[in-house]
Amino acid sequence: MPSSSTVLAVDDVLPNLNASALANHPYYPLEVEIVGYLANDWTVPHLLGAFATGCAVIFAATYLVTKRVRPALPTSELLTIMWFVLCGCIHLFFEGFFAYNFQTLGGSQHLFGQLWKEYALSDSRYLTQDPFVLCMESITAFCWGPLSFVIAYMIATEHPLRHPLQTVVSLGQLYGDVLYYATSLFDYFLMKVEYSRPEAYYFWCYFVVMNAFWIVIPGVLIWNSVRAAGRAFGALQRMERSLMATNGALKKIS
Repeated sequence: MPSSSTVLAVDDVLPNLNASALANHPYYPLEVEIVGYLANDWTVPHLLGAFATGCAVIFAATYLVTKRVRPALPTSELLTIMWFVLCGCIHLFFEGFFAYNFQTLGGSQHLFGQLWKEYALSDSRYLTQDPFVLCMESITAFCWGPLSFVIAYMIATEHPLRHPLQTVVSLGQLYGDVLYYATSLFDYFLMKVEYSRPEAYYFWCYFVVMNAFWIVIPGVLIWNSVRAAGRAFGALQRMERSLMATNGALKKIS
């Protein structure tokens, strides 16, 4: 006859087994409904390879065009242009695809749809029409996406509004990413809802590392823009004081 502890252990396992049997998808929580879900046609290496190749092509094309237009551009500025062009492409086209197709993403076999389904293994909210994720991604796609291309152009042409706009877009990226992390952690610690599969790979590589770029790099760019603004205002103040001193001296002479 089984012991009481064995019965308790079986009772603990049965709900998970039942949920796994009922779910037609690999996402967590297992009982969440994914409308029209279809498994991906492409393998994970093919999907990740396609994404990496796309990023490499964007970087290479941006590098070649920028070097042709501004061959003497400092390396730091060249890297910043490459960053914003990549952001523009990811925000406008990849995240824009999600914002436009969020209702049918579970059954999509488009390359971007399959990439989103792969990423959603670390955050199933992308397949459940979550209001926060949809609003955050829509703002990112249709505001920060086009403006990222504008900033890249402004850097290449040394436009005086480059740093104000860079601060706005970078702060928007940083703020959206912080809220993205915060809402997920709130649900995990307080609501006991977990959106990522239990394998560490999905949480650390997809959820943490891939999103951390939009915290670290925008943070550095905001700092650089604040310093540039400080230098500009400092130079203006010194020029105004010098001009006032010159005018004062001229008045005394006259």
